[in-house]
Amino acid sequence: MSLFPPGIPTSKRLLDLALSLLSAPVTLPLLLLTALLVRLIHGAPALFAQARPGYKGQPFTLYKFRTMADRRDAQGRPLPDAERLTAFGRFLRAASLDELPELWNVLRGEMSLIGPRPLLMQYLERYIPEQARRMDVLPGITGWAQVNGRNNVSWEIKFELDVWYVDHWSLWLDVKILFLTLWKVVRREDINEPGNATAREFMGTKKNR
Repeated sequence: MSLFPPGIPTSKRLLDLALSLLSAPVTLPLLLLTALLVRLIHGAPALFAQARPGYKGQPFTLYKFRTMADRRDAQGRPLPDAERLTAFGRFLRAASLDELPELWNVLRGEMSLIGPRPLLMQYLERYIPEQARRMDVLPGITGWAQVNGRNNVSWEIKFELDVWYVDHWSLWLDVKILFLTLWKVVRREDINEPGNATAREFMGTKKNR
């Protein structure tokens, strides 16, 4: 845990801390209520924890609310995501409430409110060098790619948007992305990739195969 992570602009970190703490009177009751509902509907545990690559690819444990039930086939294997994702889970994703526990990651200095989304550890070896530059900043709860298509654009376009953010970061851009995110949440746009319950796995670009 680091109050001011190395390589991160002080003004960006102060914005993260200020907004996270000032929103606590709203987010804390919402966190508790959501956790209770997830526990009742999906069972224990309420949180989903997974290792993700952070700044410069260093792993950290990301926390989200579970959106899927523990449903398995006759052989004990988890069913496909589309069959495990519940109606309540879809609501959590549509309202972005499943992301609320990541505020803990923000307070710990492992994430920022704004930045490229932290993806899966196995993607590290699949990035081409230009795509890997997305990890030159802290990962975020929302980001430039999320307000410019989110799950309705290809992985390659998302990564191009992430790298654009790295190269053009400013405090004003972060504020702009925050407001655009609120607008997207209200309108529930670009939540799911067409025809898929969750985003398809990134298998690498043609240049990397």
